[in-house]
Amino acid sequence: MAHSTLPMPAAHASGPQITAPLPVALRHHAVLALDLGTTTGWALRGRDGGIASGTMTFRPGRFEGGGMRFLRFRAWLTEVADLSGGLARIAFEEVRRHVSTDSSHVYAGFLATLTAWCEQAGIAYEGVPVGTIKRFATGRGNADKAAMVAAMRARGFAPTDDNEADAIALLLWATESSGGRA
Repeated sequence: MAHSTLPMPAAHASGPQITAPLPVALRHHAVLALDLGTTTGWALRGRDGGIASGTMTFRPGRFEGGGMRFLRFRAWLTEVADLSGGLARIAFEEVRRHVSTDSSHVYAGFLATLTAWCEQAGIAYEGVPVGTIKRFATGRGNADKAAMVAAMRARGFAPTDDNEADAIALLLWATESSGGRA
């Protein structure tokens, strides 16, 4: 099992030991993948090639305004970038349809916060359609949550939920030569 030396809150390292070298373009560069939402799934390929993943919850507290979730998200992004020694790229799940108006508003807030933070920090970012991630992970662009979790477990990871599984799948898509980037 690959382990990260990054002390990330609500995190755990999972996945198979990395045995193949990273593509030259990604060696010594950390890549972060995000499944944006109140419970954000994340997966990080560190500079050493190890993968850490987990979830972070950005639910506002009882006496907080709705914007606090985005301020905490921005602070968390800064912490991840600092602890990883700098991020080369961030990939995020690009959602086009939402189950409710509220969920679309929350997603848009996370997306705006992420893209503004990346622009300010000079970090490349890219949205990847949900169907592309599912097709890469399972062979079906309309795979359900259980299938995504099962697919990541079959690859040796131990996601705690579908948010983490989606982030791991996205990270693999973004960093493997058979995925989106070499």
